[in-house]
Amino acid sequence: MALGAVVRDRTALLCLTGLLVSGFGTSAMWLTAGIWVKSATGSDSLAALTVCAMWAPVLAGPAIGAVADRVPRRLLLVVVNLVMAGLVGSLLLVGPGHRIGALFAVLVAYGASGVLLDAAEAALVARAVDARLLGDFNGLRTTANEGMKLLAPLAGAGLFTRYGAGPVVALDAATFALAALVFARLRVRETARGRETARTRETARTRETARRGGTAAGIHLLRGSPVLRPLVYAGALTMLLAGVNGAAVYAVVDETLGRPPAYAGVLYAFQGAGSVAVGLLAGPLLRRMPERAFAAMGTAVFAVAVGARALGGDLVALVASTAIGAGLPCVLIAAMTAVQRETPDAVLGRTAAAANSLMTAPNAMALAGGAGLVAVVDVRLLLPAAALVGLVTAARLRPWRRKRHEAGPAEA
Repeated sequence: MALGAVVRDRTALLCLTGLLVSGFGTSAMWLTAGIWVKSATGSDSLAALTVCAMWAPVLAGPAIGAVADRVPRRLLLVVVNLVMAGLVGSLLLVGPGHRIGALFAVLVAYGASGVLLDAAEAALVARAVDARLLGDFNGLRTTANEGMKLLAPLAGAGLFTRYGAGPVVALDAATFALAALVFARLRVRETARGRETARTRETARTRETARRGGTAAGIHLLRGSPVLRPLVYAGALTMLLAGVNGAAVYAVVDETLGRPPAYAGVLYAFQGAGSVAVGLLAGPLLRRMPERAFAAMGTAVFAVAVGARALGGDLVALVASTAIGAGLPCVLIAAMTAVQRETPDAVLGRTAAAANSLMTAPNAMALAGGAGLVAVVDVRLLLPAAALVGLVTAARLRPWRRKRHEAGPAEA
């Protein structure tokens, strides 16, 4: 019933539709960019740098997200998508000698626009959608994201193999333009920045903090919040472990399963299926348990599954991949839902961007560092160690810890 309520909510439905449309083009371009660079230059290193180019702007997330607190968010969603449609489309006009350099420039803009669009969308949805449905919306958002990751890269790679880069670039530009049209249909009043509630009402002190805090206001709010800080920190640590797990996937395929490298695609497909499923269940579960309990449950499932990968066996590997996909998004969904519910509107854009940056940047760093670890540490030792850290993280998120802390001063 709640999922139906989300779909019937005009703002939520349009935001999800825009996400699906632009997400398809983004996922297709993500894989195609690396193939394009590899085909044009023959360099594995340059091909790998395409992912780094898209990830790099995440490090500036709090500064980029501040724009979403200073510009009408609906307008921002429309304009940024139109600008990206033009930038991506311009690759078709660049000569062969400058095309790879232009591609890297567009990929950096791609990453920055993604940070800005995520911040604007999170802030807009938080004020336009019923707070009781935020968990459902964020779960459906995860389902949409993961669903596109399963389908779009294959479509992009197929188009590139048969017709070259041109059709993929045109498809990506078209999806940005179509997303802009979808977001233009949003009907959101932003003069009052949404309905105020007892939990989100802005005080004079909060507004002053937003004015003086500048781009760092979101980080300061996360650091000072007993509700948000543990969730975001747990998300960051879990994504760090996810990076180590991702870096070890080919070693798992080779050393524990004895399969060819292409078998990693099968594991990723099962992982994506797990994420799609948990996205549909996130809303109902978040209405039945605190966000910290939901995050702790998901982190524990993720940790156990990572450790199980060291056991070997195809069935274990497939079940573990599905469990990893189901467990990993839980802490991210819980953290973002809490950010949307707890953060005053004046700093919501930069707080959402800061939370996303803190939780996603460790994954990129661990992917690079994990590659070095895999070279010197046997995955049969590395993955159980990562699982142990994950279980400790889950244990520290237990809701009773927070309740006992909050009860202490009252009892005293």
